[in-house]
Amino acid sequence: MPTTAESPLAAWAACGGMALTGRADGPPLAPPGDPAGAVRRALAAFATDTGLDPTRLPGPELLGERAALTGFGRRAPWSVGGAFRILSCVDGPIGVSLARPTDLELVPALVEDGDPGEPWAAVAAWAAGERAADAVQRAQLLGIPAALIPGTSGRAKDEQATHRSLRPAVTGGPRRDTGLPPLVVDLSALWAGPLCAHLLGLAGARVVKVESPDRPDGARSGSSAFYDLLHAGHASVCLDLASPQGRDALLRLIERADVVLESSRPRALRGMGIVAEEAVARGAVWTSITAYGRTGPWSEWVGFGDDVAAAAGLVVHDPATGALLPCGDALADPLTGVAAAAATAAALREGHGRLVDVAMREVALAAGAAPGPGPHTVCLLPDGTWQVETDHARFPVRAPRARTPHGRARHLGADNAASLGDVA
Repeated sequence: MPTTAESPLAAWAACGGMALTGRADGPPLAPPGDPAGAVRRALAAFATDTGLDPTRLPGPELLGERAALTGFGRRAPWSVGGAFRILSCVDGPIGVSLARPTDLELVPALVEDGDPGEPWAAVAAWAAGERAADAVQRAQLLGIPAALIPGTSGRAKDEQATHRSLRPAVTGGPRRDTGLPPLVVDLSALWAGPLCAHLLGLAGARVVKVESPDRPDGARSGSSAFYDLLHAGHASVCLDLASPQGRDALLRLIERADVVLESSRPRALRGMGIVAEEAVARGAVWTSITAYGRTGPWSEWVGFGDDVAAAAGLVVHDPATGALLPCGDALADPLTGVAAAAATAAALREGHGRLVDVAMREVALAAGAAPGPGPHTVCLLPDGTWQVETDHARFPVRAPRARTPHGRARHLGADNAASLGDVA
C-alpha cells in the first residue's frame, strides 16, 4: 500500500492539479488514475538516464505551473484556460477545443450557418443534434480539435484507441561523438514539446528553438513568465520556412542535431523535404509528439492538452449534477512533455538513432489506467482552504505553484547567426 505522500490522491492534492479541477464554486476533485504519480515516475527515469541530480528537477507540481503563472483556477464547465468544453451529443458527450483564431473562424463551416452568433453557443446547439462520432469526425475534417470521451454511454475504455501500426521502433545509425553535450533542435510549440526541451536543457543539452516569422510559438503571446520558465537558456532561431533558403537552413541545422524535437503532423514536415527516418539513419534521436501518433487512422487529427486528455478518459464527474468536467490544466500536455523527455533520454543513452513516437493520448491513457484515488471526502475549512480526508489520513489541497524562471527567453531570431553558423 502506498504511503500517504505517494498515494495518487495525496500527490494530486499536493501538486496543484486538484485545485484546478472542478467548478469554481464547488469542491476540488480527484482524477481517474494517477497523473501526478505518472509525472513522478517519468522524472525519476529521466534522472537515472541523464545522471542528473533529481533535486534539480521539478516534481509533479509542474502540472499546475502554467495556471500558477497565469493566475487561472478551476472554472468548469470550461477548462482552466477557457478554450475547451465537454458538449452533449445525441448519444453521449464529446470534447471540443476552440483554442486558436482559426478554430473560431471555422465554426460557421462546422455548424453550417454563415452567421451562427456566439461560437460556443452555436457549437453546443449543433452538437446536441448530432451523433458523437459524426460530430467528432466532421470537426476533425475541418481541423478543429474534438474527441470522443471513452467510458461514457456504453463506450469501452479503448473504443477510440489509437490503432497505430505495430511496426518495430525505427532504429538508426550510431550517434556521432562530438565531445559536446547533445544538440537539441526544438521545432515544437506550446507546452508538451517545450517542456521536454526544458528538461533536456536542465540535463545539460544545448537547445535551439526554431520558429518561423509568420507562425511563432503561440505561447509567446501568453504568460511571459511561463514562456521564460520553459525557454530561458535556449537559443532562438527564426527561419522563413516558406522560402527555399529557410528550408535549406533548417535542413543544415537538423543535420547537426543529436535530437530533433517536433510536434507536427508527419506530412507537414515531409512537404518541406524533412524526413525523420533520414535523420535517424544518421544517428539522431527524433522525438515526435502528436495528439494520436504518427501512424493509424487518426495520425492527421489535431489535438490540444484538454481535448486529448478527455479522449483518454481523464475527466471528472460533477458531484452535484453528474456532468463530465475537464481535469487539471491541459493535462495531456505536461504529462506528455515529461514522458517525451524520459523517452528521449533513454534513446540518447542507447547511443544510436531512434524515432521516438510519442502520442499524447497514449501517455494520458497510461496515466489514467494506473490505480487511482480511493474513497475520500473533500471538506471546506473555516479559513477557506480545502482538506481531503480518507480513512487513514488528512491532507490539504494545495494551490498551484511554479518555479522561478532562470532568466528570460531569447527574443525571436536572436541567435540566428550563432546557431546557423557556429554550432558544432
